[in-house]
Amino acid sequence: MLFKLSIKNMKKSFKDYTIYFLTLVLGVAIFYMFNSLDSQQAMLEVSQSTRDIIKLMISLLGMVSIFIAIVLGFLIVYANNFLINRRKREFGIYMTLGMGRSQISKIILIETILIGIISLIVGILIGIFASQFMSILVAKLFEADMSEFKFVFSKGACIKTCVYFAVMYLAVIIFNTITISKYKLINLLTAVRKNEKVKIKNPVISIIIFLISAIILGYAYYLVTGGIYELNTADKVLKPILMGIVGTIGVFWSLSGFILRVIQSRKKIYLKGTNMFVLRQLNNKINTTVISMTVICLMLFMTISVLSSSLSIQTSLDSELEEMTPVDVNLYKTANLPESHENPYTGEIEYYTEEQREDSKMPVSYTLQTNGYDMNKLKDVVEIPIYAIPQWTWEYSLGNYYETAKIQFPALAYGTSEMIVKVSDYNKIANIYGQEQYTLNNDEYIVLCDFDSMEEIRNSALKESSNIEINGKTYHAKYNECKSGFIEISTSHTNTGIILVPDNFDLKEEWKEKYFLVANYNCETEEEKAELNKDFADGNSNYLLENLSEKGIELDGMTKISIIEASKGLTTIIIFIAIYLGIIFLIASAAILALKQLTESSDNKQRYTILRKIGCDEKMIKKALFMQIFIFFMLPLVFAIIHSIFGIKFILSILAVLATPEELLPSILATALIIGAIYGLYFLATYMGSKNIIKE
Repeated sequence: MLFKLSIKNMKKSFKDYTIYFLTLVLGVAIFYMFNSLDSQQAMLEVSQSTRDIIKLMISLLGMVSIFIAIVLGFLIVYANNFLINRRKREFGIYMTLGMGRSQISKIILIETILIGIISLIVGILIGIFASQFMSILVAKLFEADMSEFKFVFSKGACIKTCVYFAVMYLAVIIFNTITISKYKLINLLTAVRKNEKVKIKNPVISIIIFLISAIILGYAYYLVTGGIYELNTADKVLKPILMGIVGTIGVFWSLSGFILRVIQSRKKIYLKGTNMFVLRQLNNKINTTVISMTVICLMLFMTISVLSSSLSIQTSLDSELEEMTPVDVNLYKTANLPESHENPYTGEIEYYTEEQREDSKMPVSYTLQTNGYDMNKLKDVVEIPIYAIPQWTWEYSLGNYYETAKIQFPALAYGTSEMIVKVSDYNKIANIYGQEQYTLNNDEYIVLCDFDSMEEIRNSALKESSNIEINGKTYHAKYNECKSGFIEISTSHTNTGIILVPDNFDLKEEWKEKYFLVANYNCETEEEKAELNKDFADGNSNYLLENLSEKGIELDGMTKISIIEASKGLTTIIIFIAIYLGIIFLIASAAILALKQLTESSDNKQRYTILRKIGCDEKMIKKALFMQIFIFFMLPLVFAIIHSIFGIKFILSILAVLATPEELLPSILATALIIGAIYGLYFLATYMGSKNIIKE
């Protein structure tokens, strides 16, 4: 009998279960998708290093899944609480008919299990099909071969999803049992008559609080944009964050009274149609949900900022990787080693061997040849010396702007010397890289810099004073601004400064800091390049590196293949974790808003009955309901978007090397589509559910 009653109750309350069911299905689908990557990666043709990166990403996603499960668990309990409260009167009738609390608990248990099983099945089915698109996304991000692509079902992800949601449902069942055991018959039967009193805040106080909160938010926005150079430590970053939270709470606390005062002053708007009713309803709703609205706003802010920033970083890196890796390999080693040096970790003095010191005087190509490397494996080989003049430091170059630069680049505090290169040597590399080449008179120099933040500082310094005196001779900058250029391949524009000097510049042998070699692999196919890359890539055991290491010769460098694999691995991990957390926060925000609105509609059903009695038709009532829900959903979203404008600008300032504002637009559009789809789905479900609740 109880089972049949539970089935009938589910059919009868199907519309009430819409938000609950939607949240469960989306949660299960997303949980399965992001935990099924371990089986999807097996069909991708990628290198071993890329496969290791994917394994690391899967491991990190597994840890994030624990946090996600906790968030979803609280969300499910919260949604379930709404359903229980909606049915208080029903439970009261059961008790008057002689049914005990244990039997009511069994009905709820059966309903909970049935809706959970249905949601789990539907969610996993959606997740299985959606995960196939996830495979395509992974392959695209890692540039993997999809020739072995096939439909994959992850048994492990399915079991993990079922186990996690079983634990969540156990918490729901325990919560329901405790809740039912505390109910009293009189409270259940009269629950429908209980209604919240409409509280009106003093409009003057509301306006004052609103203005103060707006000022606090404005100053927080200034700190993360105009005052960016002040935010160089964690405690200073915490200040605008706390101000943002306080300001947001203040705005939501005062918003209802502020809006009420403004609209009441415009009688034509206030007295038109059901606007008075809508405004009073919103006033009461915002009053009772200040903290909730703040939390939802901040979660939406995190969703927008994280998704937009992470996607733009990927777009930026993809566009710059090809430009910044024009050759296959860079190699360099320290020149002119001293007799000893201080170990930076232990502080002990360590001595170099005679063999190490002699080898340091030789070019990289000589070291390779004398240690068994076949130079025929390389082509387009160019090697140049790089100098460091003790007198020509960053402090000397930047002058009055040195202190400003130190705040943003703390390493400058250690008196770093400038990187000096002869113009003809640079032109050899520029020719291979396909970059602009330069000429210099005997008394000129050029500053090359493509890192935006440092370029601005250097340009200011060059315009103020560009004369440099070395060895009794004065040199002046050929240009009063930095020129574009680099010599080391990397993921993006990271060159903070290279000084080009004339060929007749008296560069002493003891100033030689390192030898730098660029080359391409002497082969055509990607497979052959991958094989030759093993000689220089980290983590590969080979004769060359072992032989050099045994002799104490440290040959450093980077390869195009390793840079691309590492950069794509890092950004892909960031993107997947950002999307995972962002979507869950979005679902949680929308679900909480939906459930609060449904609760309000249920509690205020009598008010809509009064509207009918005073002559309002169904069209006016539906419009009033629609406007309430629309404004209620839009308020936290609008404030989250405003926060995000400044938040994203702050993130771009911190990650200036990884993304630019121009590359942000596609990411913002993609984020808008994701938010529009999920947020809009919850909005429609809420409107339909509320309309069903208040109908006569």
